[in-house]
This record gives sequence, C-alpha cells and structure tokens, in this order.
Amino acid sequence: MGTGTMKEVEVEESVSPATTPSAGNLGCHINRRLAVFLGVLFVSATVAVGVLAYYSSSRTLEHGHKTSGYYVPLEPVGDLPAAIVARDKDEIDIRLPKTLKPLHYVVKLQPFINGNFSIEGYVEVEIEVIEPTSNITLHIADIITKNETIKVVPSDDVEGPGVEVKQNLYDKDRNFYIGVLGEELELGKRYILSMEFVGLLNDQLIGFYRSTYTDEDGNTRWVASTQFEATDARRAFPCFDEPAMKATFEIFLARETSMSSISNMPKFETFPVEGQDGWVWDHFNTTVPMSTYLLAFVISDYTHIDSDANDHVLFRVWTREGAIQQADLALKTGPVVLSFYEEYFSVPFPLPKQDMIAIPAFTGGSMENWGLIIYSESSLLYDPAVSSAADKQHVTVIISHELAHQWFGDLVTPDWWTDLWLNEGFASFVENIGTDHVEPTWKMWEQFVSNDLQDVLEMDSLESSHPISIPVGSPDEIDQIFDSISYSKGASVIRMMNHFLTETTFRKGVTNYLNGKAFSNAEQDDLWQYLTDAAHEDDTLPPDMTVKEVMDTWTLQMGYPVIKVVRSSDGTSATLTQERFLLVKNENSSDTHDYKWWVPLTYTSQDNPNFNNTQAQVWMKDSEAEITVSSLPEKDQWVIFNIQETGYYRVDYDDDNWNLLIQQLSTDHQVIHVINRAQIIDDAMDLARAGLLSYNIAMSVNEYLKTEAEFIAWNTALHNLEYLEMMFTRKGAYGALKRYLLDLLIPLYNSVGFEDNPNDPHLETYKRVLALSNACHLDYEDCVQNSVSLFQQWMQNPSNSSIVSPNLKRTVYCTAIAAGGEEEWNFGWNQYLASNVGSEKSTLLYALGCTKEIWILSRYLDMTFYEGSSIQKRDAPTVFYSISDNDVGRDVAWNYLRDQWDQIYDYIGIVSKVGDMILAVSYEFNTNEEKHELEVFKADHAGELGAAEQTVDQAIERTGNNIAWLDHNYEVIVQWLQDHGYEAHKPSSIIMNDN
Repeated sequence: MGTGTMKEVEVEESVSPATTPSAGNLGCHINRRLAVFLGVLFVSATVAVGVLAYYSSSRTLEHGHKTSGYYVPLEPVGDLPAAIVARDKDEIDIRLPKTLKPLHYVVKLQPFINGNFSIEGYVEVEIEVIEPTSNITLHIADIITKNETIKVVPSDDVEGPGVEVKQNLYDKDRNFYIGVLGEELELGKRYILSMEFVGLLNDQLIGFYRSTYTDEDGNTRWVASTQFEATDARRAFPCFDEPAMKATFEIFLARETSMSSISNMPKFETFPVEGQDGWVWDHFNTTVPMSTYLLAFVISDYTHIDSDANDHVLFRVWTREGAIQQADLALKTGPVVLSFYEEYFSVPFPLPKQDMIAIPAFTGGSMENWGLIIYSESSLLYDPAVSSAADKQHVTVIISHELAHQWFGDLVTPDWWTDLWLNEGFASFVENIGTDHVEPTWKMWEQFVSNDLQDVLEMDSLESSHPISIPVGSPDEIDQIFDSISYSKGASVIRMMNHFLTETTFRKGVTNYLNGKAFSNAEQDDLWQYLTDAAHEDDTLPPDMTVKEVMDTWTLQMGYPVIKVVRSSDGTSATLTQERFLLVKNENSSDTHDYKWWVPLTYTSQDNPNFNNTQAQVWMKDSEAEITVSSLPEKDQWVIFNIQETGYYRVDYDDDNWNLLIQQLSTDHQVIHVINRAQIIDDAMDLARAGLLSYNIAMSVNEYLKTEAEFIAWNTALHNLEYLEMMFTRKGAYGALKRYLLDLLIPLYNSVGFEDNPNDPHLETYKRVLALSNACHLDYEDCVQNSVSLFQQWMQNPSNSSIVSPNLKRTVYCTAIAAGGEEEWNFGWNQYLASNVGSEKSTLLYALGCTKEIWILSRYLDMTFYEGSSIQKRDAPTVFYSISDNDVGRDVAWNYLRDQWDQIYDYIGIVSKVGDMILAVSYEFNTNEEKHELEVFKADHAGELGAAEQTVDQAIERTGNNIAWLDHNYEVIVQWLQDHGYEAHKPSSIIMNDN
C-alpha cells in the first residue's frame, strides 16, 4: 500500500473544446418526465407543440407501458422511405443495421448538476461504411437533438460541403435516430456524423443521472454518475449502443471548479470553458476499443486514496469525504486481486489506471466499467468498528467480481446479450478464485456450493426457468436475463468444466481465448473452440469429443438432470439413468423437448473413499438412455456420485444406498467430504420435495446434524428445513415442527454461544450468526432475551457503537424491534438517519421491517416510495423485501404493492427491481387464493410488466408448487414428527384457562 501520482499520458487525438450550443430546431427523443422538464426550459411555440403532441398520448416504453405509433418525425417530412417504414410491432427487429461501423467518438458533455439538471452535449462519431446506405441509424433516448447542427462529412474532407441530411426521424420503439441522406454513402469510405443535443441528468438511476448525499455539515451535495448497462448509453449521447459496436472514445466533461470528474481513462488536460467563469473542461485520454455500455463518467466533490502496489496501474478509491476512512479495505484488496488476475490469466491489464468509486444511489451493487468501476457504498466501503464479517466478505467478493470483468466482459465482450452469461457467469466463477487468493481461510469454494450452486439448482428446477444462452432482443428481454441463471448457473457449469478439463487445461484455453479475442467480441462457440484445442493438446478430452458437444447441452437447454443410481443385488455394479429434475411435474405441460445432457460422472466408495479426483471418470452421453458402472464395492458399502458436487446435477440412489449413507453420517460423518455432506442433505431434501424420495429417508439424513460442526453443512440443512418451516407457518402443526427444529438447533446454539468473539475464524463467526438468527427466528427464549437486552443497552447509550457486535447486529436489531413497539422502531429509524456507514444503514433498514405492529409497517411503506424520502431510491426495494419476509408484514406488503402499483412502478423506474419485489412477497404463498391473486395481478397489468413478466410467472409457478407440496406432504411430515415425539396438539388436548 502506498500513494502514487497520475502520470500524464499522451493523447492519441485532440479536438477543440466544445462550444456552447445555440438554440435552434430541436428534435424530440424524450420520455414523458423529461418532456415536462424540458417544457420549462424551452418555450418556443413550435417546439412545445411538437413535444406535447407526441407525449400527451404515451408512457415510456422503457418502463414497460404501452406506446402508440412507431416513427415520430423530428421535422415535417413527406412519405417515409420504404426501407425504414415501421413493421408490425410483433415482428419488430430492434437490432441496428449492419451497414455502418463506429470507429471513434468525441463526446462533450456539460451537465448542470448544481443547476437545472440539463446537459448540453455534442457528439461526433467516425463511421466506416460496411454496406452502401443512404441512412445513418443509431440509438438515442431521452435526448433532444439540435437538428440544424447535424452534419455528415467525409473523414478526408471535413471542411467540404458534406452529405446532405434530408430528414431526421425517430423510431421510439427501437430508440432509433435515423438520418435520411441525400446521397448514398460509399462502401469502405469513412464519414463523421456530428450533432449538438440537450439531455437531462435524470433521477431514475440509469443513463447519466443525478443523486445526492448529505455532508457532515448537513448540506445536500450532488453527484452526477452513469449506469449504461445494458442499453442506456443512448440516454447520455447518440451512439451505436450494441456491445459488438466497439469503438474508441474521447471524452470531454465540463464541471465547476469546486468539483472533479473521472472517466475510463486518465485525464489528459484541463482548460476553461469559454465565456463561463468557474467552469472548466476535463479532457480524457482516448480509450481502447470498447463497447458503449462500459463507458463511464462521474462528476462529484469526492476525495480519493491511491495505491501504487501495482507498478504499471495506478489504483484509486473515491468516496465522499466523510467516508474516506472506510475505503482502506478496498484499497488493500483491489490492487492485490488485479495483480493476481494478471498472473492467473497471463494477460496484463491494458489500462494505465483503475478507479473504484462509491456512489450514494446506485441501482446495482456494482458495475464493471473499464477503468472506472462504480459501486454502491455498501459494496465498496467497510468500517471494521461497525461492519460485520459478512460485510467484509461482501466487499471483497464484489471487488473480485468486478475486477474479473475487466477481462471477461471488458477486454472480450459478448457479441450480443444472448451470451451475457460469458460476462456474468465467468465473473461469478472467477470472483471465488480472487477472493480465495486474498482470504484462503474463508473456503470460498465450499461457500459457493451452498450459496450459489444449490440455490440456483432450486430455481432451475422450475418449468419457467430459461437456458443460460437465450436469444433476447428488446431492453425488457435483456433485463430479464440478469438473474441467477446467468450468474450462478453460469458459474456452476464453468466450475464443472474446470474440473472435467482439469484446471491446467482450462486456464490454458481461457488464456488463449482472452488473447485471441482481445478488444473484440465473442460468442460461446468461440470459447468452446479454444477450450477444445487446449483439451486435445493436453489429452484431457478424446480427439473425437469437443467442449461444444458437451457444453451445448448445458447452455442451450434449461434445467438439469437427476442421475438415478440403482445398484445390482450384490452392489458391485450400478445402472444409471437421467431425467430432467423438476420440483413439480406438470402433466399438462406443453414442453415436449427431450431433455438429455452430457454428464461428467465422478464417484467414490466406502472401501476407498477418495474425494479429490474430480475429473470425469465416466461420461454419460445425451444419446444414452442408461449406462452401467462396474467395479463398485459389495452391497454393504456405500457409493457417492458427484464428488464435491462439481457436476451440475442431482443424484438419487436406491433406498439401500441411502440407508448406508445415513448410517455413515450417524457413525462418522467426517469420512465424507463436507461438500458431499452438504450435497447429500440438499439432494435428499429436494428429491423428497419433488416426490422422488421418501421424507422418512430425507429427514433421517438430517439426524446426524447434532454432531456436525461445519458451517457449509449447517447452512445447507437449515436452508432446506426453512422451506418446511415456511410452509407450516400458518398450519396447526407448526408448533410440532418448531420444537423439532429447536431440538436440532439448540446444540449448535450452545456450542457457538451468543457472545461474539472477534478472534474466531471467519466461518466460525458465520456459524454463530447462522445459529443465532435461526434460534431467534424460532423464538428461542435465551436468544430473544439476549437480543432485547443488548438493544435496550444501546438505546440507553446510543453513541456507544460497540454494545452490539457488528456480526450480531442483523439478528439483534431485528429480534428486538420485533419484540418491541413504536419506541424501539423510532430509535432504530433515528440511528438509520444518523449512520454514516452504508452496511449499517442497510442492516437497520432491513431490521425496521421486522416489527410486528401492522400500522408501523404500513407507515414504513408510505415513508419509502415517494420523491424526497429519507430512504435512497435504490434502497426502497430492501424495505419491501424485509416486510415481505415478516410473517405479519407479508399481507401488508402484498396489499400495498397491488394498491400502490402505479406509484411504486413510476418511482422505482427499473422494471426488474419491481419483479424482484413480486417474487419476494410471494415466496411463501401456498394457497389457491394467493395463486389466484397473482394470476389476477398479472392479467390486470398485462403489457405493463415488461422485464418483470418472467418473475411473475415464476411466482405463480412457485405458488402452485407450494400448494401441491402441501397437498402431498403436509400429513406425511406431521406423521414423521409424531413418530419422533413431536406430536401436534389436538384441540381436545389443549388446556383452556378460565379467567
């Protein structure tokens, strides 16, 4: 760690400073909110009429609402050319024509962040003609063009008369600006398109947007920042906004002298804005070739700390001044991980600097903009006196994830969003490698199995799942695939490849892929070819077998198999079959696809347990109905398939082998690798949930847990048992299940103790938090009393932040607020307002949703979803999630969502976030009435849901699955509990006390 200074980098190209655009003929490319705003700025009668005529009849397509019409002329025109007449909406192709290729942009932006939030802009883009064309089509949204400034000139004759722009048109459904030219552009020739425009620093957390924070003196400070992925660079400046349309960018940002600006590349020079005192232009070095969605800029009054730990990359962490002391972990971790990745991939980081900045309002946890990674505060900042071990891991993992993107996504970018998983799956896989390098005692690969692999196996067992690689078109469709399938399933199948190819071969193929496709674009078939070549060189795959042949079965079809292992009568061989695993099979399903996979099989046995050989021992082809595995031990010895759960599949055994595994777990569970113990628990419980295994066997697997000491096994077990608890919450036998769960949990609770020990190993701390959170949730008296006592002590001495250990805060805060009333809630709220630490604010925000007072929950929702709320807009869904997770609050949240749909929808503005809220509130739905309510909700908002439609379908399917589960298994579980001494009290046995 150390300090460093920015080296001046020679600029590759230079242009004159942007001039202040003059008023003139304006074209409309704006949504309704922006139209209202710009109506104040521009009072020209002709412009006002044009804006109002267009926008009075529509809502924005980006927010999922219906719109009317396809083309809106930016100036009066006659008949449209046949080549660009709009087609029927159902057939519309949202992709840009392939006639032009962008080469280089010059972008000049002057955002009035401390004024009226308008943006004066200028863009010029050099284009190469791939096919002769008389139109220039690019993306534009929420922007007004100054049509008289639009020019097209040959690159080799910029002072000449240029090419006439006859018409300026706008296709609002596709966000297309279309310049109709007076002559055809020549094949192979280069031209420069330039224009001035006006935009808006919006408050929707997309494009180039504004946010605020309050400084230590109570003053409101403004920040202008960007979020362009996936399709929002077009909101900042006109551009070819597709990932394959890579180009170089030269950025000029105008700012007030009291502020600073940063972008992807180092700053080249600063000079005054002509005629505007107190304003300067920052001119940044030209970028490497990159996609528009990775461009970024921030204007703020932030400060930064620097590191020169990497000898060729300046590393800086930026925060508001009052939080700079929380940046030490990021500055320590980032350069180490970056240097490690350079070594691991054998590909150097190609930029001269890497900035990381924490923004007060950011829609996601983080964004991998090349050379300027933007984070939410809770994803980058860490205060050891206030933040927990989980917060430290979260920050480390997110940094590792985003730095992995600098190679996977930034250096090599998917050709189209169909292969988003090449970005997110790889980063989600590599984040564990980076974090493990920094913190090897955290056992990240064990955590991955429990937190990522097993979690996504559950989602991928729904009929409403989708393939990893899936054709998408519209922004709504693109937004829908930023989900756990792209992230966690993507990472899981990459992990599977890493094992069946061996890490040496896998790394060789990946390095060749990164070098071969650097500064370019790729499809998954490109990766398959590089990995196949490496595998054939290393003899880790037979010459007649390819990675594509195997992996297409995992990426081009949804779901995964359950491998059924049935051993012979003497046990020495087994017949293996595969079928798609579904939690509930729909006999009326219209899906007739024959799901089969290439499955890498690994196994070990009791006579010689070896849990280290994770390379495929046998392959089960997608063309094989069954295979036989021989050389197994005698029938009194167990076998385990899927060593360390490296394969993306479940395993079901015959009852005899299940009983052998149960016996081993009860006598000496440590003989079995901890990951496979977690696998056995997870497979057994989900197989039983799907009706493929008896609950007598599945519940018997859990009996050994009283002697289990490892976090990962407990984490998996309690996650699975949580499903039973959720389904029983409103049933008469809940008390019996609760007693069973406490009997299972109390030994663990006693072993870890309530008092936190800061010197405990990381996963021991995690185990304590797991035990306490579950015990308090189940109303275990000792846990509740300790939590309430600590919270009361804190209320009496609110300035003492050490009373409640950071690791116990989430449990203590939630439990005490649930047990208390208005006084406890108001105290928590005031602490939220006073806190300067993002992770602490998040913890308090969630805990406030734990109250059992319905009127307070209703007030909390009312306090959240409105402009001017004390809760940041990006945090509003957290409030809703917390209340939805509260047994008392679930109905409150669901009713509020339905009653205030328009308000919530317009306020959040990001459709996928609203979809997540629907999924959260319905997670425990298990009645026909609730399923009907979801179906009515979907019907009532048909055409408005956009990217949320898939999550609503998942919510409906999940609710149907829950109903079916109760119908088939409620009495089975009740009987099992009764057989094991946990009888559900019958009305006749309850003693009534007369008052």
